[in-house]
Amino acid sequence: MGVKAAQINKFGDPDVIEIFDIPKPKVSNGKVLIKVYASSINPVDIKIIEGAFSNVKFPFTLGSDVAGVITEIGEEVENFIVGNKVYGSAIALAGATGAFAEFALVPAGMVARMPRNLDFNQAASVVLTGTSSVQAFLEHFKLKADQKILIHGGAGGIGTIAIQIAKHMGLYVATTATGEGIDYVKKLGADEIIDYRNQDFEKVLSDCDAVFDTVGGQTYEKCFKVLRENGIIVSMLMPVDQKLTEQYKVTAVSQFTKVNREHLDMLTKFIEDKVVKPHIDKVYLLENMKEAFKEKLMGDVKGKIVIEIF
Repeated sequence: MGVKAAQINKFGDPDVIEIFDIPKPKVSNGKVLIKVYASSINPVDIKIIEGAFSNVKFPFTLGSDVAGVITEIGEEVENFIVGNKVYGSAIALAGATGAFAEFALVPAGMVARMPRNLDFNQAASVVLTGTSSVQAFLEHFKLKADQKILIHGGAGGIGTIAIQIAKHMGLYVATTATGEGIDYVKKLGADEIIDYRNQDFEKVLSDCDAVFDTVGGQTYEKCFKVLRENGIIVSMLMPVDQKLTEQYKVTAVSQFTKVNREHLDMLTKFIEDKVVKPHIDKVYLLENMKEAFKEKLMGDVKGKIVIEIF
């Protein structure tokens, strides 16, 4: 039986994405087969299409975030039964078969039980963004109430979750946004909003205890100027710049997000305790994948773009 999947056979722009019928993955040791109900688009998916990863082998099934139902369980898998609703990562670069498909084979350690209060679309929208935020706050920032954090790209996928977690922790939250995103981050609870089209954040802010960088490039370098001595910056995109850390006497972390059961379970607790609420901007069907990616590239997405599969 064939299953539909969004694949690429060459690098380029979203026009290289095609929907193919591929063989249904066969369950194997340590893995679970998931009937995929939803996924969502992340910056990593765009980087893969553009050719940023040398270990991509064609044909390549796209997609990382996954939410669905376990239909088969491989040997040596514990804690799951057939019929469990789960969410996690099905990225093909990490031993899974890709989330933008009707079925995905996934290492069991990369999924967890879905939050009870979310539907499939909502669960798929928070996997990478949510675990990125959980990892940053609980493993790197370790901030206390009333401390001050700058979260870049507050209206984006990671920013949306990060603001909610930061406010729950009692932090003073400054964030960058523009256009409709300004009102959006205000509703999320941001205390101070810098319109990045009209203001230079490094001239407005100072004495931040922490910066969460989801933008990279020159923005990353400017972040150091707003940190107090002994502050910390966590970047999702940039390697640690030793020269800048020494110059400003701060700690810098380059975070590679680990989507694993431990981080997913922490995220689930935040969601079930109603600390974190998913925000979906638009929903596209699998066959409209090219349009979904073009929407994402336009850069005016608030929250996440979800791909509905079943």
